[in-house]
Amino acid sequence: MGDRTDLTGDGGVLKTILRKAKPDAICPSESLPLVDVHYEGILAETGEVFDTTHEDNTIFSFEVGQGSVIKAWDIALKTMMVGEVARITCKPEYAYGSAGSPPDIPPNATLIFEVELVACRPRKGSSLGNASDEKARLEELKKEREMAAARKEEEKKKREEAKAAAAARVQAKLDAKKNQGKGKAKGK
Repeated sequence: MGDRTDLTGDGGVLKTILRKAKPDAICPSESLPLVDVHYEGILAETGEVFDTTHEDNTIFSFEVGQGSVIKAWDIALKTMMVGEVARITCKPEYAYGSAGSPPDIPPNATLIFEVELVACRPRKGSSLGNASDEKARLEELKKEREMAAARKEEEKKKREEAKAAAAARVQAKLDAKKNQGKGKAKGK
């Protein structure tokens, strides 16, 4: 984990696995081209988050390989498995290029996405096999979403605890400074 993989051979799309999927996890394929992801998009130059599904815990869905997302996503998502979290760094030619679209992304920006592949699904109307396979897939998806929600809740709790601890440290420093000032005034 943590090794960077050059998915395009020219450094245009780099993938670093942050969390591996289970060994038996599924991945996008001809029969399962629709994917559901959580992601956070970051401007490489400034570190600024420009888009995220984490704030409102939404799922972003699209069909891999159809050009409905930036090239880097079509390339990288094909290499991921359900449950995997990866950092995808994409040069402008694999992102929005000189167009800089959407409006909050500057032209020729290198972008970093932290992407979690939540699920892979068949196109509507296609058959996955028998009903028990579909039921098992839906059960697995439900478990994965529950685990993802629990992880997010735990991460949120840790962030809140860290904020409270930081605020307490700042307050303690302020109180200590106040008390130092009072002691000096008495000596005169």
